[in-house]
Amino acid sequence: MSQNIDLVIKSEFVDSYKDGYPLLSKESILNLDKLKTQGQILNLVDAKKKFIAQAYFGIQNKGYGWLLSLREDEKIDSSFFLYKFNEALKYREKFYADKSTTAFRMFNAEGDGIGGLSIDCFDGFYLITWYSEGIYTFKSEILKALKLSLNYKGIYEKKRFDTKGTYLDDADDFVCGVKASEPLIVKENDVNFAIYLDEGAMVGVFLDQREVRKTLRDKYAKGKTVLNTFSYTGAFSVFAALGGAKKTISVDLAKRSLPKTKEQFSINDIDVSMQDIIVEDVFNYFKYALRKKLLFDLVVLDPPSFARSKKHTFSASKDYVKLLKEAIQITSKNGVIVASTNASNFSMMTFRGFIDKAFKELKGRFKVQESFSLPQDFRVNPKFKEGNYLKVVFIKKLT
Repeated sequence: MSQNIDLVIKSEFVDSYKDGYPLLSKESILNLDKLKTQGQILNLVDAKKKFIAQAYFGIQNKGYGWLLSLREDEKIDSSFFLYKFNEALKYREKFYADKSTTAFRMFNAEGDGIGGLSIDCFDGFYLITWYSEGIYTFKSEILKALKLSLNYKGIYEKKRFDTKGTYLDDADDFVCGVKASEPLIVKENDVNFAIYLDEGAMVGVFLDQREVRKTLRDKYAKGKTVLNTFSYTGAFSVFAALGGAKKTISVDLAKRSLPKTKEQFSINDIDVSMQDIIVEDVFNYFKYALRKKLLFDLVVLDPPSFARSKKHTFSASKDYVKLLKEAIQITSKNGVIVASTNASNFSMMTFRGFIDKAFKELKGRFKVQESFSLPQDFRVNPKFKEGNYLKVVFIKKLT
């Protein structure tokens, strides 16, 4: 690696970086013209050229790079990454010991000290997600460190560093080791999931909802009719059915949701014919349910933070109140809404405000049963609250 470049930080940002705030913002940099090549190692310095931290240049939708070390003499090489990975593994020892769950996050970006990089474990197969070209330039050092720290079967990768953070579709996401079966069956709290490590941007399950799914199965599903909206591959429906739900209805606009959801039911020995899987725009389904006066005991609302269909554009920060109002109207009295969002641009307090507003506008009453943020394996940097993006609230509709 070439010599570190000095990047001068504006005075009002110096203290937060010294304190370990990890995201390098464009607004904080005085000499932006110094940034030429993603992956450059940077010495952040104040106006008097006094060292603050080391960072790397990597453009992500969130910013211009991430802090790596508060030490000036620390080399950013395979030994640096090896130390970070070993620390991450120690932190997750209980996940490796748990035979009932074989899918979890092994390394969570800035929560584990390297923003722009996440690594998931799927029963001994590992999936690296690169969120910027900057972090991708360290691929050889990172792979070397991973191979030394892990007992792995195979390693895969997803590149998510086009300008909007969407997936770059390469012919093959396989990196090394042996290839996983298709599907690869993994476990979460003794429930099976069929996942595909080399089939586009997403593998078939969102690991950050593990505790929410378990809670739904163990405490809320028994004897209930469950509507699972934005259902993707039906994970919430599977957990509800295994928790004794009377019936599940899974609704998602994507055509692939039908075969994928059927597969998840089948590998858990759930009779697919007893469940409804509907390929439809969720907003159209809400209108249909309202027209038909359908009521559900439990409604799962887990929309993407931003989505666009032919007729609707949904943004969590602007449209969640409207979405909640639709859900409230088709939830039975004393029924439960599981309201969830992965939008990082507002807080749990703001999200609770959305719930208040939706019920107030409908002149209804509710009680919060419990709430969730990210599980332990999705380690969060305490200096970077935006990193704790998941917000889930179990809401009981009283009237």
